Amino acid sequence: MPPGKVLQPVLKMKVDELFLCWLSEAGTQAMLRDCLQRIRAPGRADLGSGDAAQPAPLTAPPAPGPAPASSALPLGAASSPRVGPHLRGTRRSAGTRVVQTKKEEPRPPAASQSIPAFYFPRGRPQGTADTDAVIARIERTFAQFPHERATMEDMGKVAKACGCPLYWKGPLFCAAGGERTGSVSVHKFVAMWRKILQNCHDEATRFVHLLMSPGCNYLVQEDFVPFLQDVVNTHPGLAFLKAAPEFHSRYITTVIQRIFYTVNRSWSGRITCAELRRSSFLQNVALLEEEADINQLTEFFSYEHFYVIYSKFWALDTDHDLLVGRQDLARHNDHAISTKMIERVFSGAVTRGRKVQKEGKISYADFVWFLISEEDKKTPTSIEYWFRLMDLDGDGALSMFELEHFYEEQSHRLDCMGIEALPFQDCLCQMLDLVKPQSPGKITLRDLKRCKLANVFFDTFFNIEKYLDHEQKEQASLLRETETEGPELSDWERYAAEEYDLLVAEEAAGEPWDDGYEAELSPVDQKLSGLHSPLAQRPFFEAPSALGAVHLFDFEGDEELQPS
Repeated sequence: MPPGKVLQPVLKMKVDELFLCWLSEAGTQAMLRDCLQRIRAPGRADLGSGDAAQPAPLTAPPAPGPAPASSALPLGAASSPRVGPHLRGTRRSAGTRVVQTKKEEPRPPAASQSIPAFYFPRGRPQGTADTDAVIARIERTFAQFPHERATMEDMGKVAKACGCPLYWKGPLFCAAGGERTGSVSVHKFVAMWRKILQNCHDEATRFVHLLMSPGCNYLVQEDFVPFLQDVVNTHPGLAFLKAAPEFHSRYITTVIQRIFYTVNRSWSGRITCAELRRSSFLQNVALLEEEADINQLTEFFSYEHFYVIYSKFWALDTDHDLLVGRQDLARHNDHAISTKMIERVFSGAVTRGRKVQKEGKISYADFVWFLISEEDKKTPTSIEYWFRLMDLDGDGALSMFELEHFYEEQSHRLDCMGIEALPFQDCLCQMLDLVKPQSPGKITLRDLKRCKLANVFFDTFFNIEKYLDHEQKEQASLLRETETEGPELSDWERYAAEEYDLLVAEEAAGEPWDDGYEAELSPVDQKLSGLHSPLAQRPFFEAPSALGAVHLFDFEGDEELQPS
């Protein structure tokens, strides 16, 4: 303790201690029960002593002297000459005796006790009979293996015995300790799975429990690595990647970023059970077993989408250090994005960690978010992405000053192209009519999410090519595009399909890349036919570890992604 400082008592702690002592006394509890009974049925307490069969307390004069001590609330002085208060006091004391003698009678439950449970953070509990049946089925499955021990190759049968999708086998194997020993005994697996069934009552909670680190109730990016490495190793649609193991980590990084882009709606870097439950990720994991063509699972696992993303990144990464600087990113799509927006990408508003601010470069993981947000500005995550970048002061609203800040460069670029740009006031009127904000003078994130043409709004202020493309279309035709019925392709899926066809055509024609290197990436069909691709000969990749050395960007777990 520093010299001169005197210990000060904590008054609140002492008051709480005295209150608990007073509350635990038998007299206090009887008094509170009496008061609670009066509040519930005030008429019954008075009628219990006002009956004609008990007139004695009303006619007998009060005994002189001090009143005896009682645990009930004070009802007034006993020597008062007034009749009214004396009668009321006698009735209340008699009512107290009636309440105490009727303790054995059953009482209806309070309203708060009759409300059924409605919040189940770990899923709604199921019957124990189902658990016993599952355990018996697991034991029969383990009996088929030598010494009742299952290896990684056997975990597919075990996963089906547990009632789980096939590709839960990797998380099940690791959760039971098989990663350390190379196999899992029946006793250890049954103990692990029984505990999960008792505490986790739905698929989302069980999946999180299998993958999460000890002491956590959420998933971070590294937790997905063993699961995705097993998908790469065993899915028939990715069999060609066995000839190019150095690309496992790149594919896994891409899938992880897409998972967090879609599922982690809080931008916290942690996927909770609630977020996983609201997403379609577990449905896509189940489809891995049914769909042999990995490219049909376009939401997370498509190899063609990875092919397009990495090709775009490789074309911008001229020095091939797996980092992209401001000048490199500005070359995307022939300098279509304004310089002011490129600067905002490197401001840290949509990236985690401090590497971007220190080195002025973004990683491949950051580029995945950038490219998907750039090519599809209609999804909730992409709208949040660009809103954070345009919100210069971080106040949660786009002011007219911020809109003018970005439109100035857009207008200047149009003038340099010989195209007459709209004055800012006219452009602002168009955008306000487009978005229809609830509050005048500012545009909020809710306004843009409610607007069906958020992509037109964003492109107007920082993407020159797409802005001109929108100007050639009428607003009515743009609305018809957003209101099409049926399973229409998203903007990202349409872009990825077109770019993949172009990349395949370029490689088939033998056209070299702009950076002077030979074509490092080859289409999927060529890999399946010959597996002889320059893709597997890239010298700059390090060999991945057994779990896939995913180079994820560094971020502190407790650090929320705040707008800068």
